[in-house]
Amino acid sequence: MSDHQLRTRTPAGPAPGPRAPGPRAAAAFRAAAPALAVYAGARALGLLAYWAAASAAGKDPLGPLSGRWDSVWYQRIAENGYRYTVTLPDGSVHSDLAFFPLLPALERAISEVTPLTLGGAGLLVAWTAGLLAAWGIFAVGAQLRGRRTGVVLAALWGVYPTAFVQSMAYTETLFTALAAWALYAVLRGRWIVAGALCVLAGLTRPTAAALIAALAITAAVTLVREYREERRAGPVLRRNARMIAGVALAPLGWLAYVVFVAVREGSPFAYFDVQAQWGNNIDGGRALAAFIAGLPWPAALGLCAALGLLGWLVVLCVRQRQPLPVLVYALTIVVISLIGAGYFGSRPRLMMPAFPLLLPPAVALLRLRTTGRTAVVLAVLACASAAYGAWTLLGPGPP
Repeated sequence: MSDHQLRTRTPAGPAPGPRAPGPRAAAAFRAAAPALAVYAGARALGLLAYWAAASAAGKDPLGPLSGRWDSVWYQRIAENGYRYTVTLPDGSVHSDLAFFPLLPALERAISEVTPLTLGGAGLLVAWTAGLLAAWGIFAVGAQLRGRRTGVVLAALWGVYPTAFVQSMAYTETLFTALAAWALYAVLRGRWIVAGALCVLAGLTRPTAAALIAALAITAAVTLVREYREERRAGPVLRRNARMIAGVALAPLGWLAYVVFVAVREGSPFAYFDVQAQWGNNIDGGRALAAFIAGLPWPAALGLCAALGLLGWLVVLCVRQRQPLPVLVYALTIVVISLIGAGYFGSRPRLMMPAFPLLLPPAVALLRLRTTGRTAVVLAVLACASAAYGAWTLLGPGPP
């Protein structure tokens, strides 16, 4: 990997003078408007398809969006704090300490200052964060490959097979928004901002470890490279003081919650014990292998093909020479999602924040001869995603 790939983009020359934030924000919004419009259209189509299917089946459309599965756990925390456990028939104990605190804190705050219920507040957070995530994904794509790529990248994230989760009171959109903007901040050389966003991501989902790793590895490679060039540690450290501060800041949110659980439960490894009780411990991929081995051979072949496609996307990301922080983040999300022992059906959802994997398909779509063909492909994918989302949300199992 060349030095160019390892460098984060930093402005050359003297720092620009202060500018009013309003015009700058307005210009950034105008640039992102096509991406936000396409993303919002894809999610609106998904909600419309689901609403029609739920109404036809005589079911409450809002129930699965804000009142089932993980959403219930978050709302219970928002209402009562961390105090709930349930013992399953097999004897395993599920504690609400497995869920990170930022989403329930936002739900509680919004419900106290608005007429919204906790479920409505969760949907407001998820839908708003979805737009912010699409904006951040656009910003990263535009930074790396231009604005048209950024638009298509945001659109592809909005038609991801499990994109229906983006319309639920879950943490995926909130985490992806924080991660996308943190990566964009790194690409722009704004390490303190990246570290602060990483703190919030660490209070949202355990997969913030991927974002922390992206910042830490990028900083370490940068420091080692510059030290080799100069052989003097002092100037290298002083020149990169903000980068070091951002990296030091990054893990504090994740660590704060792990320490909170440790103190509450009286054990330094209590958080990991809680996750193990939920079946979310790391087993190196044994559960995945056992799941595949237990499938009928057509389903096993199909799943292996899907994993092969995932591996090919990873190879394309490497060949595309994505910047180090972006590449480390995406690969770590994939690895974390595959080597856990948790419920297999959730793994596509867990990989959804790894939006850089969609950059090679976005570039490929832009190679079609006309914009119309690209739009047709995206429309077909949006319809397929909407149909799959409606079918899944009306089913019995969690996503």
